[in-house]
Amino acid sequence: METSTGGAARPDSGPIAAADPPVTAGPAAPAVDTAVATGACAVPPASLSPSRASDFMQCPLLYRFRVIDRLPEKPSEAATRGTLVHAVLERLFDAPPAERTAPHAKALVPGQWDRLRESRPEVVELFADDPEGERLARWLAEAERLVERWFTLEDPSRLEPAERELFVEAELDSGLRLRGIIDRVDVAPTGEVRIVDYKTGKAPRPEYAEGALFQMKFYALVVWRLKKVIPRRLQLVYLGSGDVLTYDPVLADLERVERKLLALWDAIRTATETGDWRPRPTKLCGWCDHQAHCPEFGGTPPPYPLPVRAAEPGGVQQGRMGPD
Repeated sequence: METSTGGAARPDSGPIAAADPPVTAGPAAPAVDTAVATGACAVPPASLSPSRASDFMQCPLLYRFRVIDRLPEKPSEAATRGTLVHAVLERLFDAPPAERTAPHAKALVPGQWDRLRESRPEVVELFADDPEGERLARWLAEAERLVERWFTLEDPSRLEPAERELFVEAELDSGLRLRGIIDRVDVAPTGEVRIVDYKTGKAPRPEYAEGALFQMKFYALVVWRLKKVIPRRLQLVYLGSGDVLTYDPVLADLERVERKLLALWDAIRTATETGDWRPRPTKLCGWCDHQAHCPEFGGTPPPYPLPVRAAEPGGVQQGRMGPD
């Protein structure tokens, strides 16, 4: 899990440098700053998270809509369910080890749903056309099934996370700030660090595994920059399919990710300065909330709220990065 907005850094307070947690929408769409959305105080991007990096690689125009224009996005059932499940798995560790059972975790679902509705009233719209509550009941039951499946993959009674929902931020030598929220950090008695991320979807096919690990390597890079410690293991827990994907990074992996991120940031800065945000059509366009503003669908983007300069010949191609 990660965030698209940041918080102020504070000194080390645990195994990893943290910051006061920002307001976060979890796996759902980022929160909208009303002042920015109306163009009153648009500012250039100042940091990069795994989700926003993925947005730009998928479609530079999508990145612009989310980061610069801050266009609102409707909550989705899948993303909101992911937020709910993450909250339950985080709260479960408040209980003593012996009480971290599947029935106890499932019992947390209704209360965490109430808390989510209070903190993000917009999610109530998901079931506005469900007066009898039948669809909501099925949705909550699916969240319970995902929570229950977690117990077939990990035993929380034998885990004592060093951190949960940990906001991390690091600045590279180039000045680029990387930030995000790590679902769980485990630290062995020997000091070895494991970074764990929960996914409520299904595990990707092997040919797409590298893309799935991008987020985890991003976090590993931040941890290395903060603590000079390379995480021993990166672990993706897929509750939708009951799979666990692990990867043991080495220094070369983190250096490679850093080079990619620097190249990506150069492309983002170029697009920010020139206002040249190219749409990149893919199969994912069918799920995009911004078709009405996208030229690929006959739409017109809102007026660009930042100053622009003429693009230089041979500039960085938008939405792509060089070889490893």
